[in-house]
Amino acid sequence: MTRETPLHHVHERLGAAFTDFAGYQMPVRYTSDLAEHHAVRQGAGLFDLSHMAEIEIDGAQVEAFLDSALSNKISALVDGQAKYSLLLLADGGVIDDLIVYRLGAQKYLIVANASNREAAVEALQARAQGFDVVVRDTSDDWALIALQGPGAAGILEASSPQFDKPLEELRYYRIMGGTFGSATILIARTGYTGEDGMEIFIESASAEALWSELMMVGGDRLTLCGLACRDTLRLEAGMPLYGHELSRDISPVQAGLKGVVDNTKDDFVGKDAALEAKSTRVLVGLVAEGKRAPRAGYAVLDSAGQVVGEVTSGALSPTLGLPIAMAYIEAEHREPGTQLAVDVRGASLPVEVHALPFYSRKKAS
Repeated sequence: MTRETPLHHVHERLGAAFTDFAGYQMPVRYTSDLAEHHAVRQGAGLFDLSHMAEIEIDGAQVEAFLDSALSNKISALVDGQAKYSLLLLADGGVIDDLIVYRLGAQKYLIVANASNREAAVEALQARAQGFDVVVRDTSDDWALIALQGPGAAGILEASSPQFDKPLEELRYYRIMGGTFGSATILIARTGYTGEDGMEIFIESASAEALWSELMMVGGDRLTLCGLACRDTLRLEAGMPLYGHELSRDISPVQAGLKGVVDNTKDDFVGKDAALEAKSTRVLVGLVAEGKRAPRAGYAVLDSAGQVVGEVTSGALSPTLGLPIAMAYIEAEHREPGTQLAVDVRGASLPVEVHALPFYSRKKAS
């Protein structure tokens, strides 16, 4: 059965076009993919991410448990800090990539991909055996609203939510509590667009009121956004998408995520396999000229026309005005500037290997 987010009827009323994503009816766009993408790069965009999975973990042994269950050292986090992590199989493949938030000394929040909600919950609950912890899937209790772009902070500051500290003190990859009326909220300075912004967790029943207020405060400075522009934004920022750049058959080393696997920890599920993984293929960026974009599944060819890789994600970059892609290719061709080609429906599209990311926002000085 297809699920709907707590904001579904709002999206219908506002004229969104929908797509089925991970079993949810999700807004794919409101007006134009291009306009929504540029709005996030230049102003502010508002996304409904309530399909994402929220998993709460607490207990006296929560730090030892998470260090054992996940790929990096979660026990090193301080209150209010977040970390990108991996939930690995014993053979080093990736069950899911996650963000872990430390809410308190014995309380953590994990956000997993919607498509891996059941798999992540099952794996964590199985690994919790023998630890004094409780793993709870609280996804249905929360709505998740993302406010992204250089103008996002100003809009949120002008809105009515009350925060535990001034928003300007909330650093990147940090989270804090707050309230919106009588509702409990969490505000994290995280996102999946390559821009500054916040992700706001709010009790499902209060999501519509917060969404409406942000729209009112943002006015013409704020654009409603769907999943289509979220994909081109994350692609420009070189951020992996599970099912494309990450899977149970891909090791963190292949994906350029060896730094997310902490070899200083005594042990965790998948440690040895992930660190010892050898692969001839590695993840790279590709850039082309013109308007034809490589797409997932297209073959990457060397100068002799031999297949040396496969595209995992690709699009015409709205920011750069060029076709870009991520691909797994044979390691000998990985150097930036290497000339290759992509087979686009029988035609050879010249591409050049490019370091990731394709786009990085300018940090405030």
